[in-house]
Amino acid sequence: MRIDLTDKIAVVTGASKGIGLAISEALTAAGAFVVAGARHNSAGLEALEAAGTATFVTADLSTAQGPKALVAAAAERGGVDILVNNAGAVTPRFDGSQSVTDDDWTAAWSLNFLSAVRTTREAIPHLLARGGGAIVMIGSVNATLPEWNIIDYSATKAALANYTKSLSKEFGPQGIRVNTISPGPVATDLWLADDGVAAQFASASGGSPEQVVDSVAAGAATGRFTTPQEVADLTVFLAGDRATNITGADVRIDGGYVTTL
Repeated sequence: MRIDLTDKIAVVTGASKGIGLAISEALTAAGAFVVAGARHNSAGLEALEAAGTATFVTADLSTAQGPKALVAAAAERGGVDILVNNAGAVTPRFDGSQSVTDDDWTAAWSLNFLSAVRTTREAIPHLLARGGGAIVMIGSVNATLPEWNIIDYSATKAALANYTKSLSKEFGPQGIRVNTISPGPVATDLWLADDGVAAQFASASGGSPEQVVDSVAAGAATGRFTTPQEVADLTVFLAGDRATNITGADVRIDGGYVTTL
């Protein structure tokens, strides 16, 4: 099943690595032009720019100015047809909820939630001007499976899912579809880097990062992490014309990690 996004302009936040880079690559492979926002460029995005299928915009999405600059760059290109709100980060909190300061909460809220709110607010007039389009929020299974040691991350992802549902009701009649993708653990540097989540959990528990990864993977029915490409493929599907009656949905991609309904 080929999804054709030729002549579509897509804005992707947190686009320089991991899931965001995979999504940017998948969207361009489907024919879209990507306006990619992140704090820093990367070799992957530079390759897309060299191919003429993307442009990089330096943007701190946790600020009010970053989303404006990113969407303005897309407007200069011609508008916005697709928005993928992917920017986010997680910091394990092994000392519990009492250790999470106001600054910690503000930082999590600004990047994981307000970045999506601000970028969406900037993009919607352009989506409406183009006759509608698709917004895809990259959420997390932790929106409905909160954990005590990532309490701020879990709460912000729950807010993102709620926000998405509200938007879908408001803008569905105007041709804008809004959906959430909720991945379980994904094989990216966020988890697997030397200072990633697995290494941090290993340091707290006295095990090794490899043991943490194996234990988490064993919790999925498929016995493995999701790949960034799998999340990207799902994003392209939700952004394309094969999903024109899907809105307000949360699509979980976790290998069966969440066992509840």
